[in-house]
Amino acid sequence: MEIKLKRVYEPYAKADGVRVLVDRLWPRGIKKEDQRIDKWFKDVAPSNELRKWYNHDPEKFEAFNQKYRAEIEGAKALDELVDYIRQHKTVTLLFSSKEPKLNNAVVLKKIIDEHIT
Repeated sequence: MEIKLKRVYEPYAKADGVRVLVDRLWPRGIKKEDQRIDKWFKDVAPSNELRKWYNHDPEKFEAFNQKYRAEIEGAKALDELVDYIRQHKTVTLLFSSKEPKLNNAVVLKKIIDEHIT
């Protein structure tokens, strides 16, 4: 099983496998009918309060990581996502953040890896 990360604005590739959007809000400028998204797990995304607090500030990323983990651990939505991922060989977690290494999908992938292994 392979879990990849990709910005939702990047073009679709067959190697993406199943594409899962993990943002709470639908990405700006993307039409639902034009995008190849197999599933939208918006309930695994950070709460609106946490998302707004973090505001993609690199200096807050470590604190965001801890707060997001506390928020998502034990959540039914996380269990559903992990079960969904287990059913597929390749899954790409899609995110809309401009910051490829400091976003919720990065944290979420680490959490999923911990649950799967």
